[in-house]
Amino acid sequence: MTPDAAQELRYNPAEIEPRWQERWAAQPDLYATEPPESGKPKYYVLEMLPYPSGQLHMGHVRNYSIGDALARYMWMQGYNVLHPMGWDAFGLPAENAALKNNTPPREWTLSNIAHMHKQMDRLGLSYDWRNEVTTCLPEYYRWNQWFFLRMYEKGLAYRKQSKVNWCPQCATVLANEQVVNGCCWRHEDQIVEQRDLEQWFLRITNYAQELLDDLNQLEGWPEKVRTMQRNWIGRSEGAEVEFAVEDAASISEDEQQRRGGTAILPAGETVKASGQSIRVFTTRIDTIYGATSLQLAPEHVLVKEFSAADEKLAREVDELLEQQRKAREAGDVGAIEKHGVFTGHYAINPFNGERLPIWVGNYILADYGTGAIMSVPAHDERDFEFAHKYGLEMRVVVLPRRTDEPTPDGEPEEPLLPFTSEESILINSGDFNTLGCQEAQQKMAAYAQENSFGQAQVTFRLKDWGVSRQRYWGTPIPMIHCEKDGIVPVPDDQLPVLLPPQIEITQQGGSPLGRDPGFVNTTCPKCGGKARRETDTMDTFVDSSWYFYRYTSARNDKAPFDTDTVAYWFPIDQYIGGVEHAILHLIYSRFWTKVMRDLGIVKNDEPATRLFTQGMVIKNGAKMSKSKGNVVSPEDMIARYGADATRMYALFAAPPDRDLDWQEDGVAGVSRFLSRVYRLAMRHAERAKQASGGAEANSATEQALLRKLHQTIRKITEDFGGRWHFNTCIAAIMELVNTATAAEAAIQNGEVSDAVLRELLRNLVLLLAPFAPYLAFELWDQLGEQDNLLRAPWPKFEEALAREDEIEIPVQINGKLRSVIRVAAEATQDTLRDTAMADEKVAAAIEGKQVVKVIVVPAKLVNLVVR
Repeated sequence: MTPDAAQELRYNPAEIEPRWQERWAAQPDLYATEPPESGKPKYYVLEMLPYPSGQLHMGHVRNYSIGDALARYMWMQGYNVLHPMGWDAFGLPAENAALKNNTPPREWTLSNIAHMHKQMDRLGLSYDWRNEVTTCLPEYYRWNQWFFLRMYEKGLAYRKQSKVNWCPQCATVLANEQVVNGCCWRHEDQIVEQRDLEQWFLRITNYAQELLDDLNQLEGWPEKVRTMQRNWIGRSEGAEVEFAVEDAASISEDEQQRRGGTAILPAGETVKASGQSIRVFTTRIDTIYGATSLQLAPEHVLVKEFSAADEKLAREVDELLEQQRKAREAGDVGAIEKHGVFTGHYAINPFNGERLPIWVGNYILADYGTGAIMSVPAHDERDFEFAHKYGLEMRVVVLPRRTDEPTPDGEPEEPLLPFTSEESILINSGDFNTLGCQEAQQKMAAYAQENSFGQAQVTFRLKDWGVSRQRYWGTPIPMIHCEKDGIVPVPDDQLPVLLPPQIEITQQGGSPLGRDPGFVNTTCPKCGGKARRETDTMDTFVDSSWYFYRYTSARNDKAPFDTDTVAYWFPIDQYIGGVEHAILHLIYSRFWTKVMRDLGIVKNDEPATRLFTQGMVIKNGAKMSKSKGNVVSPEDMIARYGADATRMYALFAAPPDRDLDWQEDGVAGVSRFLSRVYRLAMRHAERAKQASGGAEANSATEQALLRKLHQTIRKITEDFGGRWHFNTCIAAIMELVNTATAAEAAIQNGEVSDAVLRELLRNLVLLLAPFAPYLAFELWDQLGEQDNLLRAPWPKFEEALAREDEIEIPVQINGKLRSVIRVAAEATQDTLRDTAMADEKVAAAIEGKQVVKVIVVPAKLVNLVVR
């Protein structure tokens, strides 16, 4: 092809891309893994699997383009790459769609999967679909049930009556992690209610300390994700103390009329305990002598008991509950205006025998700690605020350590209240006076244990994972309720417990499965009598807690996966997904891995060595979402500009870890750049194909081209190994193309050899391959290359060729830029100093002044200090 003929060619992705898509589809093993015996190092790169809503959005495209670029790069680096994809296919949206469209959830879900699969293929994503996982199919969810049974055997799965989070719109229970600012994680304006239900739980708390400790191993995870998990696990060291409740019958009528004061019993006098007690967890047992009341959550069991005998108290407690509800609706219970009511009852401080009034506070939560606190107003900000409002006593029992002179009366001044520092000493604390706070905490906890009213304790904010859901489209929990034998697990040989293929969904009156006699009625596997199946289904986060293990042997019908295969591939080398999954998904998957390790079927402690959280795609100031009406369809972008331009823009517009502000003009700009690459390569493809021998720089133009080429190779190679700033990688490729285009006249005049031209174009295509695979494969073919581009060796840069002959060095005077000098790249410090001093602008600026010091940073900077 002559250059003039090639000039007339136009890049047409609508013609090129489908042709290559068809060729790739004809090679089912194109993206296949190799056996461990291949001797290649393994690399498992994974993007979080999507929910099959029916349409990809640009957030998906960005996520998958990052993973795809990395997978392609690692193949070219000679790794055995596992790059799978699947579908998080159970969940409430399918039921909502069934209600709206009268389409069975299975039909709706599988139809969406087929469409999204086509979209992914059209984007040119390098997935080996032979490892595809679809979590709503029996061959997958049978293993959810198998895992549940193993956990039940080990006491990790259990059922109990519990106060649970209920979303009226979802008509189901939510885990604590699915409640965000008091609202449903799916319905941001829906206040979550509290209900008492019998539910299935997984004992994630058994692994709380290990989940916390092992975060230190995850150095390849973003610190913000590790911090979020540390805060959610919420380890607190302290002590539990039992406060005996005073028998109301032993209190005089006059005393019962008192509202809120404390009273220390006279020496030798005792009170009659009711036999009940209030268990309090505190991180500051050293302040217990300063406790002047106890505060209970409105839903505490004792509050219910007190309210049952006191109508006025019951009404006041209801008001406190309503205030809590409104605070949840506002999204910040911690900022609630504090209100409380005295119950008329007292408890006994076990350290000093003091009678403490028992109050109910709207800022105390039933599911946090024990639902009860000891109130120490002088040394706690919230307690101070409450006591100030209700006129409760404030007693100082901790003073700051003083290093200066005491006041004239010989005592240190009392601190400004509330005083919360632990760098302090105790006063007014009996035998514990003068102890430092931390020493006192240890000794007082030991004293409580010796006297059988408390002990040192570690608590966690993390609660057991409630996995029961009252909906149809999820994994049936494999348990049976028998009148004779109680709860009986389904035998392994009866798995999977299948979902009925179609069922009436009303979101009314509990689980839809409970209205299907064919599902509910069964035979007890233990006694052979009539029994009922469990009608709750599993939280869909069960599905996503272990799916990445199934990818390694997705067609295994004997076990969840092959243990030896998992041992080869795990842990995941690079996991990619949104930071919004830092708690919900990632902490559950870490827990599941540790359970599987303890079952002896995996050897790794953590699922993924490295985690990357990409930024969101923003349009019109908000995250793209259907509810905001600002979604951009990848199909529209592909139809206008091609898949390569759409993908490449998603990587070019911003660093991958930052939010991307969507601009369609940017896609058009990338498309124009790819057209330039196509024309450049096609104009010179014939000469490049004819080249022989090595590329040597025999002219200034050749030297400039090879220098820019090797600088670009170095830049992109280093970025893949470190920062992942693919935007600057693509910018470097653009600079390389600009340099090549500027040299075209010299190329036409024969000043550039065919060998240098081939070196330039061949490596340009290799560098482009992770970001724009369709165009790269097309140009690879046009250049006459016979090797499979996917596994063609990644180019290596030569430092000598990448080095600049001359570099620019800024010259500062007293820290201010005054000039820029050009020197040889290898210039010594003496040369840099002398050249800077001889520069006209510098000489003029320092004339008549004394040069005190010359600071030279080789290849970076010269700074003159003058006066």
